[in-house]
Amino acid sequence: MSTITMKDGTRIHYKDWGAGQSVVFSHGWPLSADAWEDQMVFLADRGYRCIAHDRRGHGRSDQPWNGNEMDTYADDLAALVEKLDLKKAIHVGHSTGGGEVARYIGRHGTKRVAKAVLIGSVTPLMLQTAANPAGLPTGASAMLSSKIVKGATLKIYPGLPHGMCSTNKDQINSDLLAFIKE
Repeated sequence: MSTITMKDGTRIHYKDWGAGQSVVFSHGWPLSADAWEDQMVFLADRGYRCIAHDRRGHGRSDQPWNGNEMDTYADDLAALVEKLDLKKAIHVGHSTGGGEVARYIGRHGTKRVAKAVLIGSVTPLMLQTAANPAGLPTGASAMLSSKIVKGATLKIYPGLPHGMCSTNKDQINSDLLAFIKE
């Protein structure tokens, strides 16, 4: 089993399949790297190196009491990217994983990032809550995110469920491949 140990001793499990340009997947809560198998097999078969990790507290990774928040998730992702010496990686995040990707870029920059894909993402601090009354209501974050990210493309899938990467994998895989090749 492939693992990396974080500064606090937490072991993070990851999968590393294929060869070529790296595509790094960040899963939603409470899933694991296994949630991305349909996309990983599809892209690895087409010449890409696909990497997916089990976020701390999820799947085969350690279940620590501390560090279960976006800053630590982003730092864990940065440690994995650095350990594997990934350059010009394409980051794909679904749900909580989208928030992880956004926070990773916000904290660690784009030096090792070629592109990012956020699917059904919960980008940090955009949701309206008691602590963030100026935030947006649920489903509206994609519209704003696509406006504030230079060169962003917004793709809307009317009627698809939140778990679209599994339920509509052929459509998602096709669109991912097209975006990667742009």
